[in-house]
Amino acid sequence: MNLSRRRLLETGWKIGGGLLGVIAGWTSWELLRPLKAAGATGKIKVGSPGNFQKDTATYFGQGRFWVVNTSGHIFALSQKCPHLGCRVPFCESSGRFECPCHGTQFDLGGEWISGPSPRGMDQFELSIEDGDLVVDTSKKTDGPDHGARQFYRDPLGPSCAGNG
Repeated sequence: MNLSRRRLLETGWKIGGGLLGVIAGWTSWELLRPLKAAGATGKIKVGSPGNFQKDTATYFGQGRFWVVNTSGHIFALSQKCPHLGCRVPFCESSGRFECPCHGTQFDLGGEWISGPSPRGMDQFELSIEDGDLVVDTSKKTDGPDHGARQFYRDPLGPSCAGNG
């Protein structure tokens, strides 16, 4: 086999380019694929319904959700914004959930108020077992569509995110 210098370099460049393409593809896949859910999944006991005072939001880091009590209803809301998955904190001064990434605001019931989110905050299944509330983080339903105003109320005060 007669291998010229030119042929050797061409083959080397092809192999190197192919390896670079594979590495770039793998890196892109790792960056873009959805992450596995962190935190506990499954059923999590959060206590008696009486522990959750009216118009409050209580965060549970173990399952990464909020338990809210508003207008006689108790919900378990996912901490993730439906827009891009940012963690949505509760703003005590406004009485709303406010996404720090793109400014979406949700009322205490998780209903969309403003911003780019396609819907309200997603909810986890909530049940009562032996007198305790149990949140099942393996059973999530999409939040309410835009326009739902069952739990809407005016802000209590200034926004934490500075969005009004």
